[in-house]
Amino acid sequence: MTFDILIRNGTVVDGTGLTEPFSADVAVQGDRIAAVGRLADARAEREIDARGQVVCPGFIDVHVHCEPALLTGGHRFAGVKQGITTQLLAPDGFGWAPLPPDLRGQMWEYTRFIAGSADVDLTWETIEDYLNLFPGNSPCNVYPQVPHCAVRLNVCGWAAGPATDSQIDAMADLVRQWMEAGAGCLCLGLDYQPSANSDLRELVELCKVAASYGGIYAAHIRNHLLGRAEAWKETFEIFRQSGIAVHHSHERADREGAELLELADREDVDLSFESYLYPAGMSHMTIMLPVEDQIGAPSDVLEHLADPAVKKRILPHLRGWLGACNQVVGHTRSGRYIGATLSDLAAREGVAPEDFAYDLILEEDGQSTYIFPWQDTPEANEDTIRNTVNHPRMMIASDGVYNVRHPHPRGFGCFARVPGVFVREKGLISLAEAIHKMSGFPARRFGLADRGEIAAGKAADVVIFDPRTVNATATFENPTGGPVGIPWVLVNGEPAVEGGAPTGALPGRVLRRNASSAG
Repeated sequence: MTFDILIRNGTVVDGTGLTEPFSADVAVQGDRIAAVGRLADARAEREIDARGQVVCPGFIDVHVHCEPALLTGGHRFAGVKQGITTQLLAPDGFGWAPLPPDLRGQMWEYTRFIAGSADVDLTWETIEDYLNLFPGNSPCNVYPQVPHCAVRLNVCGWAAGPATDSQIDAMADLVRQWMEAGAGCLCLGLDYQPSANSDLRELVELCKVAASYGGIYAAHIRNHLLGRAEAWKETFEIFRQSGIAVHHSHERADREGAELLELADREDVDLSFESYLYPAGMSHMTIMLPVEDQIGAPSDVLEHLADPAVKKRILPHLRGWLGACNQVVGHTRSGRYIGATLSDLAAREGVAPEDFAYDLILEEDGQSTYIFPWQDTPEANEDTIRNTVNHPRMMIASDGVYNVRHPHPRGFGCFARVPGVFVREKGLISLAEAIHKMSGFPARRFGLADRGEIAAGKAADVVIFDPRTVNATATFENPTGGPVGIPWVLVNGEPAVEGGAPTGALPGRVLRRNASSAG
């Protein structure tokens, strides 16, 4: 037997979460895994000695803001260096197709807090035009989701208020077009514009369309308008009324979350969630404002906020939002203040924190982010992470942002950190379960039938890492440090990482639900 690549002597962790690690060789032919087992008589054009190494399926990041990085080359390899071989598009429902040119440009401006100064030629017209941008530009595969922000913007613009019957029909048609293009999921950001303006009726009707194709519902839920508990219950109601399986973005099993997960168990809700397992989150600072003051195109919102009467009305709300937490400036358009706390900056200027934060939003044209701690004490965060990493409904996802001046370290270290910290250092989870949460679980949940498993006939997305040294080096102070201990990553059978460094290959494809690949 002769193969293209033969990985010898490795410890295979197959991604299913059901099988203990086992010693085996893995043969690759073309873009497929051809054989797994004792292959002593086999030969290959290239042999890789994986003695002492783990051989596992490529990781699947179901929530990552990868598009600006992939399309512009900025930090293009940050994901694949960690072993991520598939990234899902349209996290938080952000997307730019199909939109007319004016709305396309406005949505790009709205998402500058994740795109930074990256400029992309926004000339695509159709869904396929947009998806065709990624082959040849990506080291890893991409997998489309229906971008609800773009769907609603296309039909309703930035307007508030519930959609009419005819508008819901038009949005349903766009959801259908995306699902026909192979999208695996209807994805929403219900704290972001314009998704925040949708009501339950709209969401249920759109979910019925996605469910008819076997898709699921994934959402940054409506925390800021409804509160966390009520936002979870809205998801439960969507599940009941539409029959769609549901998924929560960037969640955690703190005390409230654990109670809500128990409620999901009692009510038999088909729910999963993902976590990046860092004890702090990140978002744009505009999200701290009342929802009604975020409505409109980016330029209209800034004009609205420039009104002194509006500022006077909003400051008490902002004061309550900031509370006692020690939020850190994560990114600004100008590059000012990065890494400093809002409270220290405000004290330096002799103003209240809410005044400083409000003015900063305006001065930075809405392009500012902040990092906020989950809880008040390290001990509480440790308890939350311990409960989260072990929860059977949880998978790993980075929520990574790349092209901004000072990103969150989760985009550069999330996946490498799981086997390094939570398996080896803390012993909170087994290696087999950790790999399952990064590969097989997201593959099955999001409808990628041929990914997420080391088995003959599956796609040759393969990671080889050293369980003794694998880890992240990215920190909140230095968030772009690369991973260590991951010498090899294959994407569709082609080495994308060799010796721990990107090869420069761009073998990523556009994957389609329940199909191998296209594009």
